[in-house]
Parts: sequence; structure tokens; C-alpha cells
Amino acid sequence: MSNDRKPSKGHKLTARELAMDVLTKVEQEGAYSNLQLNAGLQRASLIREDAALATELVYGTIARLNTLDYFLSRYVTKGMDKLQPWVRNLLRMSLYQFMYLDRIPPHAVVNEAVNIAKSRGHQGISGMVNGVLRSILRSKDELILPEGLAPAKRISLQHSHPKWLVKRWIEQYGEQTAENICAANNEPPSISVRVNTTVISREKLLQDMEEQGVVAIPSPLTAEGILVMSGGNMALTDWYRDGILSVQDESSMLVAEAVGPQSGMKVLDCCAAPGGKTVHMAELMKDDGWIVANDLYPHKEKLIREQAERLGLSSIETIVGDALELKVKYPEASFDRILLDAPCSGLGVIRRKPDLKWTKTQADIEEIASLQYELLETISPLVRVGGILVYSTCTIEPQENEEMVRRFLDNHPQFETATDHPSSWTELQKVAKPCAEGIQILPQDFKSDGFFIARIKRIS
Repeated sequence: MSNDRKPSKGHKLTARELAMDVLTKVEQEGAYSNLQLNAGLQRASLIREDAALATELVYGTIARLNTLDYFLSRYVTKGMDKLQPWVRNLLRMSLYQFMYLDRIPPHAVVNEAVNIAKSRGHQGISGMVNGVLRSILRSKDELILPEGLAPAKRISLQHSHPKWLVKRWIEQYGEQTAENICAANNEPPSISVRVNTTVISREKLLQDMEEQGVVAIPSPLTAEGILVMSGGNMALTDWYRDGILSVQDESSMLVAEAVGPQSGMKVLDCCAAPGGKTVHMAELMKDDGWIVANDLYPHKEKLIREQAERLGLSSIETIVGDALELKVKYPEASFDRILLDAPCSGLGVIRRKPDLKWTKTQADIEEIASLQYELLETISPLVRVGGILVYSTCTIEPQENEEMVRRFLDNHPQFETATDHPSSWTELQKVAKPCAEGIQILPQDFKSDGFFIARIKRIS
């Protein structure tokens, strides 16, 4: 029986205590780190620097998890798994600060950890935490991986990814590319926004940003994109509120462009929430035409509707339902364009969601691939002859991407890969992995999300 104490009622959480609590909830309850962190930050009302530190500690510790545990296990005599979860996470985030944050003095890290251990646990725990952290500091030069590790193990420990995933990527992409993927997944995600070109040009918005002290450049990947180098949270700006811009990753912006919707068209977006690609298509159509945006969940359908309203777009009709049932709702060949942004393993967005790499399994990939194929088969008859179906995912898994499209095309001779490409693909294909079925963007290619996009044309 442990005699650990919860923080007392009037106690104001520090950044490190908040981070430790979030990490423990994520580990014990399988909670999502971003949701737990946002809820914690709202309750704790920390000053901006402390909120930034808590955020860095949560995401950084999760991103580097197996590397931290590998080194800690040398110093924790009774073994990491014997520790209470909160103590384990206190040690992890303390080591994270030693190894990856050079702006925090080591003695401050130790003192803060010991204080937390004293207030939350008993004397023995704070003594142990103090002992472990001081031992690490004394031998900090020894925090290096041994020579001669097998490639998968070395990459797994150096860049903190599960070994099964690293092995899989080495088989699919080769050792160097696999290592580059893992390294890119640990870099902070870039901030990019999409200009609502129905109300303002990219040049004009860039000019406005410059006048307000926001450092931004045009996206090299997409005509509506802007990369924000510094200037705070774009979702809290008047530009966002007034429907002048949307926050979206550059890779994700390429999807609507691949659909190539034109004014007056009928478009179906099968799995549309939260709606970023839906509204982008409406903007490209100058809000002239009809887009059916479907999602499985009512609370997600609401998100699409709110985006359309914020951007002043009236061409979008939102519906709730299983995408597999769309064939009952609409007659065959009803749509000029269809977007199937399929549910996927999400392995292209690990830098935004570091928990993903620790929770996904090989079985998840198999399971989602069978759903993806079923969706493609069921939805494809709804596109007219001569029309385009775009299949996209935010993963880098060939089984869910080019192999999926190849399998579909092999079994459906009335479809083929579209040969005409959006103009941006010419530049993309110089860097991204070329494949006959579409385009595969890896996270290191442009410092954007890993994404796959295929354009499939109905020919009969």
C-alpha cells in the first residue's frame, strides 16, 4: 500500500507537476496526450513560459520514451517496471531535461524533482529520486549507445521508435530512409496556414502578416499555403476568426488540389471531418457547386459545419452516416469528383502525435487496410465515367497506400491511374518517393506530414 499524497486543494501546480500528471494519465489510462495536456493547462492557468515548458516535457518525454527508459534502467536498481507510474514519469521527464533541453540547469531539474517526490510520496521515494538523478549527472558522458548494435535496435534507441516499426520501415524503405523518417518524426512540426482565396490573395495576407510582425513565407508546396515561422497560435488570430485563413499541414493541402474540383461540380467527401479538405475544395470551386461532406459521427459533422460557416462557404452540405452506406443514398455515377481521405494507421503524423508510435500495432495496419479496400470498392461506382476519385491517407505504410491502389486497379478494369497531374506535382516528384499509383510524401521530404495521394480515373 503506497502512502502517496494527491496535491492538496489549494496547491498551485507547477509546470513539471502538471507534465508528470499528464504523462501518468497517458501511461495508465491510455489517454490522448494532447487532450490531457490541454485540459490540464486550462485548469492550471500557468504563465506562458511555464505552459510552454509543460508542453515540451509532455511531448518530448513521450517522443523519447524508449531511449529514456533504456538509460534509466541502468540506474534504477529494482527495475523501471517496479516503480509507481508517477515516479517512473518523474524520472523520465527529469532525464529528458538532462539529455535534450540544454537551457535548464541540471541542479534545478534535480531540486524540482526531489521537491515533487517529497510532496507526493514519502521520504524513501525522494531519496531514491535524488540518488538516481545525481548518479546520472555524475556519469552523464556515459549516456551513449554501445557500438555494434544491429541497425533496427540502434535506430530504435537513437531515435526512440518501437523496434517492430523500425524493422518494417527498413524492409520497405532501406536503412538510411528509415532512419531519416524516425529522425524527422522527432522534429517539431512546422506551422502552416491555408489562405481562403475566395476573400483574399496569398500575397495580400503575407503583406498583412508582415505589417503585424508575423514572420511568414509562401509555402513552396502549394499555392494557397503560408509557412508561419513565428507569430503565435494562428487559430487565436482575427484572421482565423474572420475566415481569412485555416490552420492546415502543407501535405494535407495537396489533397484538395489533387481532387481538382471546378466551379459547378458535384463533389463527395466520404470521411470529411474535421473538414479542412472539404472547405479547401469549396474555396477552389469559388463556393460554386455542391459538396456532400459525410462523417460517421454527429459531433464531427458539427466541426465541418462550423468550418464552412467560419469561412462563409455555402456550397457544402454535411451529412452523418457510415461511408459504406453512401451507395444506398446516391445513385451510381452521381459525382464528378470523390475524395476518400481514408481512415488509416496515421503513421505519417507521428511528429504531431508522438503517442501513436507506442500504441499502434501490426494488427492495426492489417485491420485498417481491409476497411480501406472495402471503402474503395463501395464508393468507387458513385463517380461518373471520366470523373476522378482521389484516395489519400496520412500514413507512409505501402500496404495502405500504393499496394492498396494497385490491388483496387487490378480488380477493377473500369478504373485507371489518372495521367494528368496538378502542376505542383512536377516539383513534388523531384523529392517525394515516386510510385506508379500516386505520390508518397515522407515526413523528411518537406518537413510536412507523411501523406499518400492517388488520383484514380473512371474510364468506363
